[in-house]
Amino acid sequence: MTIATETTASETTAPGTTATRNTATRNTAAESGITVSRVNGRIGAVISGVRLGGDLDAETVAAIRAAVIAHKVVFFRNQDHLDEDQHEAFGRLLGTPIAHPTVPSADGRYSLAIDSDHGARANQWHTDVTFVPAYPAFSILRAAVLPPYGGNTLWANTAAAYAELSEPLRTLADSLRAVHSNAYDYVAVRPDATSEALEQYRKVFTSTTFLTEHPVVRVHPESGERTLLLGNFVQRVAGVSGQDSRLLIELFQRHIERPENTVRWQWQIGDVAIWDNRATQHYGVDDSDDHDRKLRRVTIDGDVPVGTDGRQSTLLSPSEVPAPSFGPASGASTAEAV
Repeated sequence: MTIATETTASETTAPGTTATRNTATRNTAAESGITVSRVNGRIGAVISGVRLGGDLDAETVAAIRAAVIAHKVVFFRNQDHLDEDQHEAFGRLLGTPIAHPTVPSADGRYSLAIDSDHGARANQWHTDVTFVPAYPAFSILRAAVLPPYGGNTLWANTAAAYAELSEPLRTLADSLRAVHSNAYDYVAVRPDATSEALEQYRKVFTSTTFLTEHPVVRVHPESGERTLLLGNFVQRVAGVSGQDSRLLIELFQRHIERPENTVRWQWQIGDVAIWDNRATQHYGVDDSDDHDRKLRRVTIDGDVPVGTDGRQSTLLSPSEVPAPSFGPASGASTAEAV
């Protein structure tokens, strides 16, 4: 068993939780027989000794979940046996799969295609689908086709970013709320985008335009940590001028992107990454030229964020989150649980 025990910045945000979370991770991993090896000081771990699928026992699933919560993103090698069905079946062990609100899936169910030839080069820091109130809790990404070079993905620990803020900046962040939308300036972000990618964005990604107000700092429902909730879908900070909004977003986003808070993964065929979408941002590096890069993503339904003041996120537009092309609307399973 290889389990690191040193404390990271993100593990000190909530007094009294560090020892509990580290001990829980070690205990569940030991009981399941898997190995968890840290990649970086603040984020990332590799899990070995497990074959992912829908038939895993409860102890192994608990160990994987605990590792994801503790390390924010975990990686598995040699999972070549996974297909669309097994990918989804494994996802169901972590919660309820949820389809993207606007983009049709690759298999007609929950598997979202992240394909370079369809303009899916997510080379901006973002948290998945924050333009709806109950955005995904977990994302599970599987490598299917990879370029001969490049195409890495970076993740950032938004809990560590919050923890390193000075006390005045924490107080400021705690008091702010921001509006997120899937209707952003795509051309400004992607000036070299192909006409196909631009058409995909206009007709598919923004087929329904969402506006959601989130707290800039959410309280994690499982770890109790405070995490910064920003990323590429942020349109503006509520209640301040446009210039001040841009400065505030840049200020806090800069802390998230600090190299000390990030991990970079070099994909191999058969790799799987699982991340806590409530405590991370990620960035798909667009440096593989015209080579194919195809990944498949299954997301797990999340809950509505709550700020440090106890206020929940609010959907501003439309009046309700519509059901996607398959399955329930985002947040439906967690709303039922409450």
